[in-house]
Amino acid sequence: MTDVVPARRLCWRAPQPAIHTLDKNGKEIKTVGFDRFGFNSEVSLDVLRSLYLRAHYVLTASSSSEAAPKDEEGEEEAWHAKFSHGHTAYQSKSIYHPDIQSISYTTLSRFPPVKLLPPARRKRVLVTGGAGFVGSHLVDRLMLLGHEVTVVDNFFTGSKTTVSHWVGHPNFELVRHDVVEPFMIECDQIYHLACPASPPHYQFNAVKTIKTSFMGTLNMLGLAKRTKARFLISSTSEIYGDPEVHPQQEDYWGHVNPIGPRACYDEGKRVAETLTYGFHRQDGVDVRVARIFNTYGPRMNPFDGRVVSNFIVQALKGEDMTVYGDGKQTRSFQYIHDLIDGLIALMNSDETRPVNLGNGDEFTIQEFAELVREIVEKVQREDGVEARHVNIVYKPMPTDDPQKRRPDTTRAKESLGWQPRWTIRMGLEEMVRYYKAKMAEGSL
Repeated sequence: MTDVVPARRLCWRAPQPAIHTLDKNGKEIKTVGFDRFGFNSEVSLDVLRSLYLRAHYVLTASSSSEAAPKDEEGEEEAWHAKFSHGHTAYQSKSIYHPDIQSISYTTLSRFPPVKLLPPARRKRVLVTGGAGFVGSHLVDRLMLLGHEVTVVDNFFTGSKTTVSHWVGHPNFELVRHDVVEPFMIECDQIYHLACPASPPHYQFNAVKTIKTSFMGTLNMLGLAKRTKARFLISSTSEIYGDPEVHPQQEDYWGHVNPIGPRACYDEGKRVAETLTYGFHRQDGVDVRVARIFNTYGPRMNPFDGRVVSNFIVQALKGEDMTVYGDGKQTRSFQYIHDLIDGLIALMNSDETRPVNLGNGDEFTIQEFAELVREIVEKVQREDGVEARHVNIVYKPMPTDDPQKRRPDTTRAKESLGWQPRWTIRMGLEEMVRYYKAKMAEGSL
C-alpha cells in the first residue's frame, strides 16, 4: 500500500511551480520585461514570484516551544512559500508560532542574485511611493536588474513589508519621507508614484491628497531639474473622469467633476500633469507621463476598496460579493507585470507625450464578479478546500463612479512596442493564491 503524502507537502515538493502561466497567445510566460531602448528589463518570472508569492516567514513552529518542523530530507517546511521552489536560499528564516499568533523575526537571510552591471550602465533610480503596490513591484524589477534604488515613502498607504526583503542590500536604500517636503539626492531617473490611489484612501484626507499631487510633483520636478534626471509621473485614467468618449485616447481632455468627492485625486493628477509639462517646456526637464488604468496583482492592499481585492477577499472568506450599482458598468484590468513592463519601456523611450497603460479587454462588473467567484472556487478545489458558493449582492452606486473605462493603447503599441501579455484568468489565479496564503499565515 502506498503511503499517503500530505497534500501540503506534495505541493511543496513538486518539481515545478504550481502555476503555469500562459499568455494571450497560449505561450508560457517564463520571463517578464524585454531588451528595448538600450535598457534590458528582462528577469525570470520564477525569481520575481519568489519575492512576492511568499510569507514574511517560511518556518512554522508546531508550538511556541518547539523548533520548526522538518521534512523527510531534514529541510524546514515552508508552508506558504509554495511558489519559491528553487529559491528558498533567499527566503527569510523568521519563525511563525500559530498557537500564540506571533512571529520571531530574524535578519538572517540572503538576497536574491542581482545583475552585476558596469558603472556606465548602472542607473541611480529614485522611486517615490516605492513601498506601495505598484512601486514595490517596480523596485523588485530594478533591483534584480542591478540598478541602485532609493525608495522614498511616508507609509500612509505603503508598507515596509513590501520591500523589506531588500533592506540592507548595498544597492538599496529606504527613506521615510513625505514628498510634500523637499528631498535632495543624486539620481539619474525618478519614478514619481507617490499618492494614494484608491477612493477610500484618497478621500480620507482630500486636502492632503491634492497637496501630495501638487507639492509632491513640484518637489520631484525641481529635483529632476537640478540633477538633470529623467522624470516619469504615474498619472491615472481618472483624469478622463466619467468619459463621454470610449475607449479613451490620450488626446481626450476628459469629463471631470471638479468639486465632487473624487476631485481631490482626479484634479490633483490633472494639475500634476500640467506642472510636469510646464517644467518640460520652460526648463527642459526630460519628462514621461504614464496614464495608468485599473491594475491588480499581489501586494494590492486587500482593504483599499478596489473592486478586484474586494471580490477576491469576500469570496475567499465565503462572504457575499458586493457589486455597486446594477453591475453593468464596465472596467478593464491589467496585471501588475504588464504595467511594470510599460513603465520601464516608457521611461527609457523617447516618448514625451502622455501614454495610456492598460488592458483593452473589457468586462462588466457583473461578469467580473462571476469570473472571480469561479476562479476562487477552482483554486479551493485544487487545494482540497471545501468552498461555499457565494452570492452576489447589490448596493447603491457611489457618487461620480464612471460607467465605462477602457484605454486606447494604440500609442503604447506604436511608440513602445508594448501590449499586455497576461490574461485576466492567469493574473486572477495568481492573486487569489497570494491572498489565500496571506489568510493562511494570519495576516489577512
